[in-house]
Amino acid sequence: MAETLTITALGHEGDGIAETASGTKVFVPFTLPGEVVTAEIEGERGHLVSIVRPSPDRIEPACKHFTVCGGCALQHWAPEKYQAWKRDLVVHAFAQRGIETEVDPVVPVGPHSRRRAVFTLAREDKGLVLGFNKRDSHDVLAIEECPLLVPEIETRRDKLAALANRLVDQGKRARMTVVSTDTGLDVSLEGARKPGRADYEALGRAAVDGAICRLTVDGAEIVMSRVPEIRNDPIVLYPSPGGFLQATASSELAMADLVDSAIGKSSGPVLDLFSGIGTFTLKLARRFPVLAVEGETKLLEALDRSMRFSKGIRAVTTRRRDLFLNPMAAVELKEFKAVVFDPPRAGAKAQAETLAKSVVPKVVGVSCNPATLARDARILIDGGYKLTRVTPVDQFLWSGHIEVVATFELARKGASTARRVRLS
Repeated sequence: MAETLTITALGHEGDGIAETASGTKVFVPFTLPGEVVTAEIEGERGHLVSIVRPSPDRIEPACKHFTVCGGCALQHWAPEKYQAWKRDLVVHAFAQRGIETEVDPVVPVGPHSRRRAVFTLAREDKGLVLGFNKRDSHDVLAIEECPLLVPEIETRRDKLAALANRLVDQGKRARMTVVSTDTGLDVSLEGARKPGRADYEALGRAAVDGAICRLTVDGAEIVMSRVPEIRNDPIVLYPSPGGFLQATASSELAMADLVDSAIGKSSGPVLDLFSGIGTFTLKLARRFPVLAVEGETKLLEALDRSMRFSKGIRAVTTRRRDLFLNPMAAVELKEFKAVVFDPPRAGAKAQAETLAKSVVPKVVGVSCNPATLARDARILIDGGYKLTRVTPVDQFLWSGHIEVVATFELARKGASTARRVRLS
C-alpha cells in the first residue's frame, strides 16, 4: 500500500526523509524537502510512486538515465539549494564532533568535467555491456549518455566497449578505469581474461582507433602509443594505471590552490602525507623542499617521473611508508614548517594523533569524507591546534559526497581552541 508522506529533510546520501503515520522514519530517494509524495514503504526505505506537491526547487534532470543509474542522486535539485545542502553536510559533520566553525561556500564544478570514470563490463546474451550498476542492483546499465563525463570519454563509449570485447568472457565481469589525459585516454582493465598472442594486434588497432594512449590489463602494459600526461605548466603529472587521481581537473586545481595558500610564506620544508602521484607535492615544491610519503609503490613511481619532467621545482624526496600502520612520529615532524595530509575515506586517525603531539606550525587536511576529517580535526584541536578555515569542494557532482580542505595553525599547546557545540 502506498502512503502519503511529507519530506522534511535530506539525508547525507541525498534521500528525502519523512515520517510515516506510525511514526517510523523512512528514506525516499529522488524527493526534496517540502514535497508531498506517495511512496511504497519497505522497512526504512520508501519507493517513490508519485509527487503530489513538488518543490519549487525541483528541476529537470540532466540525464535520461537518472533514477535508474546508481551514480547520481540529486540531478533534480536547483543548484543553489543543492550547494547549500552540500555545505551543510560539512557543517553538520564538524558539529557532530563538537566543532563550531565557519565553513566557506562550496567551490562548484560543472557538468562534463569528470575526467576519470570506472565502468563495469559484463558479457550478456546480447553481447558486451559497458556502463554503471543500476541503482540498488548488481545489474549493469548500458549507458547512452553521462553528463558527468568529459566528452573525450563520453563520446568513446562504443570504442571502449570494442576494446574490451575480446577479453570479457560470457557470464564474466570486469572493471575498466578510464582517465582522460592530455595525450589520450589511459585505460586500465581489471578482471578481464589475460590477452593471448592473437589478441595483441586487435587490441593495438582498437587502441589507435579509440584515441587511447595506454592500455593495461591487470597491471600489465599491453599497448602504449604515447605516455599519459596531465599538464599544468610547468608541472606534468603522470597517472599510474588504474591508480588514484582527483576526479576533475578544476577541483584538483582549486584544492591545490587552497593548500598552497594555506601554507603561505612558511620557510620550508613541507611534508606531504598520502602524497599519491604528487598533486600537492609538485605545486608546493615550486617554493619549498618537500618530503612526499605514500604507501603505494606505483604512485611513488609515477611521482618520480613527474619530478623528472616538471620544471621549476625544488628538491623533492619520496618515501614509501604505510601511514596507517606506521604514522610519522612527533619527533620526525619537528623539522617541518607545514604538513599536508590527504588520506583515503577512512581518514588519518593515527597520523592525526601524532600531529597533535607535534610542534608543526601549520597543518592542512584534505578529505573526501567530512566525517573522518572532522574526527581528525577534533584530535588536532584537542592537541592545541586552531582550525582557521574549512572549504568544501564539490568534486562529486549530484552525489552525497563532498571534498573538504581544512587549515590548522599551532596555538598554545594543551588548550582547546574551538568552541564545543551541542547538537539538538
